[in-house]
Amino acid sequence: MKPFRVVSLFSGAGGLDLGFKMSGMYQIIFANDVNLYATTTYAKNFEMKLLKCGGLTEAEPNVVLSCDVEKVLFSPLAGEADVVVGGPPCQDFSIVRGPARVGITIKRGRLYAHFIRALAVLQPKAFVFENVPGLTSANGGLAYKTIIEDFARLNTRWEEVKEIMTQEKIGAGVKGYEIVFSDIVDFAAAGVPQKRERLIIIGIRRDLIRSAEQIWHARAVIDRALRKTVFAKFPLTPLEVFEGRRLDELQEEYREIMEKWRGVWEEVGTETALMWKQKVWDDLTFDAVQDYLRLNGVQRTDSEELDAAFREHEVVLKLLGYYNTPVSLLKLPDGTTDPPDDSTEVVERMKRIPPGENHEFVKGTKWEVKGRGISLIYRRLHPLIPAYTVVAYGGGGTHGYHYDRDRATLTLRERARLQTFPDLFLFYGSKTQIRAQIGEAVPPLAAMKIAETLARILADFYS
Repeated sequence: MKPFRVVSLFSGAGGLDLGFKMSGMYQIIFANDVNLYATTTYAKNFEMKLLKCGGLTEAEPNVVLSCDVEKVLFSPLAGEADVVVGGPPCQDFSIVRGPARVGITIKRGRLYAHFIRALAVLQPKAFVFENVPGLTSANGGLAYKTIIEDFARLNTRWEEVKEIMTQEKIGAGVKGYEIVFSDIVDFAAAGVPQKRERLIIIGIRRDLIRSAEQIWHARAVIDRALRKTVFAKFPLTPLEVFEGRRLDELQEEYREIMEKWRGVWEEVGTETALMWKQKVWDDLTFDAVQDYLRLNGVQRTDSEELDAAFREHEVVLKLLGYYNTPVSLLKLPDGTTDPPDDSTEVVERMKRIPPGENHEFVKGTKWEVKGRGISLIYRRLHPLIPAYTVVAYGGGGTHGYHYDRDRATLTLRERARLQTFPDLFLFYGSKTQIRAQIGEAVPPLAAMKIAETLARILADFYS
């Protein structure tokens, strides 16, 4: 079967698109993002031509266009795209209440409106829309409801969209989309060693649907692929992706890591530290598998199920190229393996914050962080629990911290592994720019699961 052709918008460095490519079932024919450094990374890794636009610019095959999406004319690719993917920022999507006789006025975000424009012009067979979970509750849920209706109807009569539609013609009989999946997904269930929740909306063009049974089948297939997985019960861990081996082979490494934290409660000397000793430390068995099961809430399992789960972990490690390759041994030309430039103050503070804890562990001591009140600050990874969400931006204390007591800030490559970027994927730009590219990306492994599932659904609609 010929690969499905993909047009990507708001592409960033290409995490979502890389997953589609890794599935082997898709060909990326066009991508766009406003960030030049991200599009440079994209063009290098996908071996596509990078162009910058000034005024209105026509989309063309095998090109990454670096410019504002409002300057992109999609018409030249009409009829060429099978799937449109992207995650437009929706911060400017708002619901405002006007005078009583007017009621609620909907102000669609400018960038979101261009995603709708692309669907109206290209009329792909399907689309994948990715966004932050908060979109579902914005404006009391009305924004989310409106977005779903917009996808279903492709209503082009709104004032905000009508203005941008004048740039290019839209054929008669524009078709809307049946939403076959719309929910918040934790990508840890897809095998990503990180708790990362995102809103995923998948739509199929209505004229392709022959029966209601197809829709229900599609929803069940997606739900199984993204949530009812072996990783939902047995998640992949930071220890495994950093060391490149499955957990049941890392007993010695785990014990060595945890033994370094013996007596930290005495060094810190606070009630919080002593309570941690009693509630956390004293419950450790120092057996990697047993502690993993307890910390991840696995109450019932047997050796057969557990071994099957760890075999799945090994499959992912091999797929991503991590197997038997500890991240600490890498030296990559993009600078992502360079040691972080930690200050003595940060190093000393982090030596007193054990895995899974944050800055509050040293509150009331000389290592206290003044004026900080959010859990993200100076939080250490735990070797056996999926990492907290890798973020793109933020000042001191938000960079992510290693579980090893002799380490503080994560390297950029460690962050990339938590996001499931293969080590062969190189980044371009300053360290700050690369951090943003990694943190803003959809984890390629999760994207691959979405891509594989969508391909099966499209095949069913065409069978």
